Amino acid sequence: MEAAYYEIDSSGQARCHLCPHHCRIALGHRGRCRTRYYDGEQLQALNYGQCTSIALDPIEKKPLYRFHPGSAILSLGSWGCNFTCPFCQNWQISQQEAPYRDVTPEQALALAQHYTANGSIGLAYTYNEPTLSYEFIIRTARLIHKADLINVMVSNGYIEKEPLQALQPYIDAWNIDLKGFSQDFYQSLCGASLQPVLDTIAAVAAVSHVEVTTLVIPGQNDDASQMRRQAQWLASLSPDIPLHLTRYFPQYRWSTPATPLATMKQLQAAASPYLHYVYLGNV
Repeated sequence: MEAAYYEIDSSGQARCHLCPHHCRIALGHRGRCRTRYYDGEQLQALNYGQCTSIALDPIEKKPLYRFHPGSAILSLGSWGCNFTCPFCQNWQISQQEAPYRDVTPEQALALAQHYTANGSIGLAYTYNEPTLSYEFIIRTARLIHKADLINVMVSNGYIEKEPLQALQPYIDAWNIDLKGFSQDFYQSLCGASLQPVLDTIAAVAAVSHVEVTTLVIPGQNDDASQMRRQAQWLASLSPDIPLHLTRYFPQYRWSTPATPLATMKQLQAAASPYLHYVYLGNV
């Protein structure tokens, strides 16, 4: 499938404009996310319709606590990510290619409609970074929306403004990972930048339901004063934005012991004066 949002520059390389990395991709190479490949004529979306994970989940698992609570949602994932977090909780599908089954947008719609009998309200794009399945998701989301079902994105928020604006009319709710509240954290641990994520949160909060998740990692983003600043910034958009503080456990390349429960409660106390809903997860 030809990728969306790219150009061939004067050097003959493909320049991807899906996310803020703006990868310049030479013939026979892939972008940082590994899902974009330049064949010399077109930039290809390698993971189009490649489903590595599918499950019927409680909506609270996304996590979305203030959006259709008590309901279920069919959840699909593919492979790939434009971040390189060494503590990734889903690294088996985000940081490498994984076994998959091909699914068309029409088949995804049929599955979503089938599971309404089990209480499902629609389709969630999740598990790996869903914006890298952009071409598949925007086609599928249009079908889901037309069928009066719900679309949910669970994302790191690292997407450029133009593709985001084209996708927004079809997405009913977002959960966005705000990994930390400093550029240094994003640059050193995620291989990315903070500001584009803040821009995405602000953009989606203006038009749809959004909840925010922060995985709390000891010694990295567990400073109470930084959490206060994060909560204040979210509250400047709306104090009704739910914040999920999720407890880290050792995973992938990160062996630091799990986040102490006392730290989780301290950060919850730091954020609560500014936000109406601050939840603890994995505790």
